[in-house]
Amino acid sequence: VGEVIDRAGRRRDIHLKGAGQTPFSRSGDGRAALGPALREYLVSEAMHALGISTTRSLAVVATGETVYRDRALPGAVITRIAASHVRAGTFEYFAARGDDEALRELASHVIERLYPQAREAEVPALALLEAVIERQARLVAQWLHVGFIHGVMNTDNMAVSGETLDFGPCAFMDEYHPGTVFSSIDQGGRYAYGNQPRIALWNLARLAETLLPQLDGDEQAAIARANAALAAFNARFAGHWLDGMRRKLGLATAEPADRELADALLDAMQDAGADHTLTFRALCTAAFGDETALRGQFAQQAPLDAWLARWRRRLAQDSLDPGERAATMRLASPAFIPRNHRVEQALAAAVEHGDLAPFERLLAVLRRPFDDQPDSAAYATPPRPEERVLQTFCGT
Repeated sequence: VGEVIDRAGRRRDIHLKGAGQTPFSRSGDGRAALGPALREYLVSEAMHALGISTTRSLAVVATGETVYRDRALPGAVITRIAASHVRAGTFEYFAARGDDEALRELASHVIERLYPQAREAEVPALALLEAVIERQARLVAQWLHVGFIHGVMNTDNMAVSGETLDFGPCAFMDEYHPGTVFSSIDQGGRYAYGNQPRIALWNLARLAETLLPQLDGDEQAAIARANAALAAFNARFAGHWLDGMRRKLGLATAEPADRELADALLDAMQDAGADHTLTFRALCTAAFGDETALRGQFAQQAPLDAWLARWRRRLAQDSLDPGERAATMRLASPAFIPRNHRVEQALAAAVEHGDLAPFERLLAVLRRPFDDQPDSAAYATPPRPEERVLQTFCGT
């Protein structure tokens, strides 16, 4: 639609989703159903409250039209805002057409809007690529910290701004397992929870390919520059991931064995089928010495005992007092995430019965993810077997 400067001086790009066909709709109708539109609003607001870079939904408006999918559904339009809606796929579009002039204009536009410091670099396009790599490394690490699974990480859903984009088949893990998949279109597990760093790097490689003519006039030199930039991704991601895991474990200092300590906990959680969110939240109280909630996540206590002994020894090396440590941990491990079954319940009430009250209640809880909220404790609990959501769908 356009862009505005908000009251904080930030540039906001305004985009309508579900407003009808565009030249890029392929065979689709360009419409959105109410349920998926509300889902994007709910989850993007939750991501914002979690402190994760994300596009946001300014509004969802019912259109009064009927949208036909597997059945007739009420239609809606999402007004979405972002620092930019330019994606890696935007660059691929012009590269596929062999339009180098448009690619240079696009890169210049992105640098001007998002990465003005790159203008002063010897090779601005290389500085742009390096900046996007850094933001994606940090973003995916943040996703893993809260158990988020994007579900459809193609290049058209990788915003060069480093914001989370598109919430169609996304989901949050209950039990921890790196192979967790919910998206109905992800039959082979390409976008599984634990695969997301690898797929982010794959997407970044596709972006780098489109920038080669701007990296160096010599193709081999350009490839070498691109590969050197891409080679930094794994270390950047690992650094952001470990920094976040140290906060979740209550560690204020860095020791070489911290990665092994974090991995050992995740392995124990996977073996026990422990809930990702509840385990890390319970670790906050365990820092005070109350291990009751944490032990409730593990049927077999011996593996947990062994890990806790290592963790206690490591905590003894830190200078934080228990109160400060617990407060830091609580700000790294939310009590509330958009549990898939809660999201589906809220959307069903809105779509099937025109009742937005469950949606509004859930939204209010998710806007305070790090607070205990005793009156809303039920929203923190995993689903009962009959409530489990096994698949999510790309509906917009």
